Amino acid sequence: MQRAVRVGLIGFGTIGTGVVKLLKQNRQQIADRAGVPIDLVRIADIDTVRDRGVKLAPGTLVGDARAILDDPDIDVVIELMGGTGLAKKFVLDAIAANKDVVTANKALLAHHGAEIFGAVERAGVEIGFEASVGGGIPIIRTLRESLGGDRHDALYGIVNGTTNYILSRMSGEGLDFDTVLKQAQADGLAEADPSFDVDGIDAAHKLTLLIQLAFGCRFELGDVATEGIRRVAPEDIAYAREFGFVLKHLAVAVRHKDRIEARVHPAMVPRSHPLADINGSLNAVVLESQALSTNMYVGRGAGMMPTATAVVGDLMEIARNRVHGCRGRVAPLGYPLARQTKARALPPAAGEGTYYLRLRVVDRPGVMAKISGLLGRAKISIASMIQREPSSGGPVTMVFQTHRASDKALRRAVGSIDKLDAVRGKCVVIRTEESLSA
Repeated sequence: MQRAVRVGLIGFGTIGTGVVKLLKQNRQQIADRAGVPIDLVRIADIDTVRDRGVKLAPGTLVGDARAILDDPDIDVVIELMGGTGLAKKFVLDAIAANKDVVTANKALLAHHGAEIFGAVERAGVEIGFEASVGGGIPIIRTLRESLGGDRHDALYGIVNGTTNYILSRMSGEGLDFDTVLKQAQADGLAEADPSFDVDGIDAAHKLTLLIQLAFGCRFELGDVATEGIRRVAPEDIAYAREFGFVLKHLAVAVRHKDRIEARVHPAMVPRSHPLADINGSLNAVVLESQALSTNMYVGRGAGMMPTATAVVGDLMEIARNRVHGCRGRVAPLGYPLARQTKARALPPAAGEGTYYLRLRVVDRPGVMAKISGLLGRAKISIASMIQREPSSGGPVTMVFQTHRASDKALRRAVGSIDKLDAVRGKCVVIRTEESLSA
């Protein structure tokens, strides 16, 4: 029987601390279920003095990752340092040294996945990255193995806990974006620089990975149309409620024959759809598949312990494969890279949808006719409209819902509307996802 699987951890931050706690608290259960003890023998972090609230044996915590990468007795490297520079070098060095790898680094895999997965296949080692998407939701293992025999036509959902928390607070308490963001930062739920989350970048990283897992194709991060939530105002949330919607930040991928539509953006979700009730830091991913039809996977999408459970789950899978001598049993994406097709991205302008428009205009005769005319010339039909009279004689707020229209035509019409001298500020455009399967 193989000796204990020896593990080195690079990055002793929030998630790393959770991993250490879980490995210590559930050591015997983990060993019983994996079939072999898992020993965390070394941790590397630039901060070797901060108290993380866990007791370590003397000499366990070091300041140099080479102490892990160059140790031939360490079997598995957990990379939790983040970033795409040193993290990439450390992961590739670990693979070259015949070590298995576990990572939560979705940015690294979105940017350099082809290189890293290729190195894994050539070396015959393993890489676990369940923690990179959805926190504690086992969506990667589900796509890679459990549903590997089905054909998926679409996937969509809420994959960033920070944006979902912000929008949930805005919706539930009527607060504005800046107020909720500051509170989230003070509570440690948002980073000091929240750009990756609130600008949709983190969700785009995750969507890039999910597309490759679900559709079996190579897909570039730059092909994901990405929009954040900074422009969402409390009044948009209120109007959404009036129209029967809830405002969420969605990641969406749809297969169109040989093309993939991929987008991340705020969206109005029908109040009757299960996604409308996914609040706080919860994540949810919906799959539309030919055999299994529509299924939704929900769980804690971020935080110390949800993410740590995914990391430890990958460790246990790697340990089992080592015990049975079958490392590399499943390719990282569920299929060999040689079988990966190159998908063509559907250009954003080629898409279609229904839309919510909000604009502020000077209250004078003929303005509505001009706006309606610009929409009509672009072949955009108005489904409903609300006009709110100002309380102090200022600009009037107009809100429209459109029938289905091409994105290209809509953007062109909005560009013309924004140039009207009666319009104050930029028109707010939010997609309404009325056709989501429940």
